[in-house]
Amino acid sequence: MNVINVDHLVIGAGFAGLCAAIKLDQAGECDFVVIEKGSDVGGTWRDNTYPGAACDVPSQLYSYSFAPNPDWSMSFSPQPEILAYIKRVADESGTLDRFVFDTLVEDATWDDAAQRWTVRTGSSAGGGTTYSARTVISGAGGLSAPKLPDIAGIESFGGELFHSAEWDHEVDLAGKRVAVIGTGASSIQIVPAIQEKVAHLDVYQRTAPYVIPRNDRRYSRLERLALKKVPGLQRLYRTGIYWAREGYVPAFTMAPKLAMPAQKMALANIRKGIKDPALRAAVTPDYQIGCKRILISNTYYPALGSDNCDVVTDPIAEITPTGIVTADGTARDVDVLIIATGFHTTELPIAEKVTGRSGRPLAAKWNESGMSAFKGTAVADFPNLFFIVGPNTGLGHSSMVFMIESQVSYIVDALRTMRTEGHGSVEVTAAAEQAWSADLQRRMKRTVWSSGGCASWYLDKHGNNTTLWPRSTFAFRGETASFDPDVYTVSAVSTTQDPQAGPTKREAVSS
Repeated sequence: MNVINVDHLVIGAGFAGLCAAIKLDQAGECDFVVIEKGSDVGGTWRDNTYPGAACDVPSQLYSYSFAPNPDWSMSFSPQPEILAYIKRVADESGTLDRFVFDTLVEDATWDDAAQRWTVRTGSSAGGGTTYSARTVISGAGGLSAPKLPDIAGIESFGGELFHSAEWDHEVDLAGKRVAVIGTGASSIQIVPAIQEKVAHLDVYQRTAPYVIPRNDRRYSRLERLALKKVPGLQRLYRTGIYWAREGYVPAFTMAPKLAMPAQKMALANIRKGIKDPALRAAVTPDYQIGCKRILISNTYYPALGSDNCDVVTDPIAEITPTGIVTADGTARDVDVLIIATGFHTTELPIAEKVTGRSGRPLAAKWNESGMSAFKGTAVADFPNLFFIVGPNTGLGHSSMVFMIESQVSYIVDALRTMRTEGHGSVEVTAAAEQAWSADLQRRMKRTVWSSGGCASWYLDKHGNNTTLWPRSTFAFRGETASFDPDVYTVSAVSTTQDPQAGPTKREAVSS
């Protein structure tokens, strides 16, 4: 068996994996490989190419702090610009020589004697490679595995069917009868983008979202020039946006009534965009704002109110070869079925591939009590495994890039500690992980996500919110400021490893 020895194996080449690669390189931990299932960097922003795809976090905040971009065209960036930004940063980072694309993780198993992970991969071209890695850093993320709804007959549909994250650009929607299942973040961008092209559009709504106005605008040439040329201006602009966003935290986590102005704004957005009283009632949420993700759009409601669009609120009973049948018995013909039902967020697919010290898969552990990880990063029984954008690191108000940079800083400090202190393995204690999780769930009880009266993708099958962070982002930055070995079980480096040696030359060995 051909095995490639490497110090660090990074999974995923989106914002998280790229950040890890850059910071590992800067820290002198240069012997790493980044494996990516796709054919290029970009992650979510490479895969989600549906019409209207854009970010709902301000552009100046949705970028690396160490790689500002003065060339954003809009205050909220469209998908092509975000992908172009990620590609540029990757090209300029000097790390792409250690990226391996079109490569999937088959399984990852911890070898306690060797203090290393054995990771088998498969290639889309056939074959595969096995890596022996001192550490594994997962940047696979929670928005990487599209989730199809469990609807009877879906496999029998005879028309075109695809998920929003796997958009089929070969399908011409012009003059077609189209159905969109779901009314989340992707759907509210897709619906207005395709409504005028199709003959008829049915939008299947299970729960109405709150949609506030998208206060977007195009940057003038003078503004972009100033952001590029005036020293400190872009950082000041970014800082102002950051603290304005942090001002939303109390409304989500402690005092939901503070969000009443936003709720009134969303209801006014409905009145402005829809004239029909019955349709207004159908799309008005019956829960507290913030309980589900707050969405932004100026065009969603007008699209729903157009003559060629119907909002269907009756539950779907089945999908037939020719269309959709709802619980009231109504059958609607469909040519193209678009699934916009989100991702596997409360059961990360990568967990099915990872087996820890005890021989138990991570998915089995999380299936019993729900996802948990100390600081969203480390899991008991899984030494030298670090997550980026792990459990309870998601945000409802600000940029995930901030959280990614915080976790990467923590991981890099952990690796520095391992090397300088001669640790062959570090494993967070079960007590520390449990205490961390218990504190998070205690804090969750007072948040709008738990008390707002809705069912959302934030919650797992146990009713726990295992996706979001219930505090400020600067509190998370403080928690991850430095590695804390006192809550880890550490093992001395084995005789086959030299902790004082610099990054080793990657080599292939046969066994």
